[in-house]
Amino acid sequence: MPARRLMNRLTYFTIEDESMLAEAFAEMDDDVFAISYKVTGTDDVFVTTAETREAMDRHDVPYNVLAEEDANRVSVYHSNLSREELGDYEDPIKALALAYRAVALACVGVNGETDLGFDLSEGTDLYTYFTAPAGHTFIWRVFRSRDEAVEFLTKLTLGDPGAVAWAKGIPLSASDELVSYH
Repeated sequence: MPARRLMNRLTYFTIEDESMLAEAFAEMDDDVFAISYKVTGTDDVFVTTAETREAMDRHDVPYNVLAEEDANRVSVYHSNLSREELGDYEDPIKALALAYRAVALACVGVNGETDLGFDLSEGTDLYTYFTAPAGHTFIWRVFRSRDEAVEFLTKLTLGDPGAVAWAKGIPLSASDELVSYH
């Protein structure tokens, strides 16, 4: 993975034919972690990392930039294992959050198992996953507001001060503060 950037941007874009993404990604160098996600509730809006966007530019993939989001405005709360395996993949995880129009994600399980005992009765649309190159699939809780994250992590972690402090420190109070791509 390339060195971390201090000011990293996540890009919302459209593309005429999304099959072009799969073709271009297959041709990219092995050292590029190329990834893009379709934004939930849209037909043709995608979000990607700066690394992927640069690789798309090098391969002359035609796309239309709609907007850019500062990756530092999106928060990720890791478990010990997710931090270990996904430390170099913060921006792809943050792009995943933006695909859900979320301000934050918290790792709540791995490989379908959780020691935390969270409840899916709220609906599965509040959860997503990210598979690490090392092979583990991490389950993430999607948060569209800071208050939602504080409430969830207070209950889930029984008020663990570190988890609650992380939730209270999410830079954006709600998803309506995310950059608009319309």
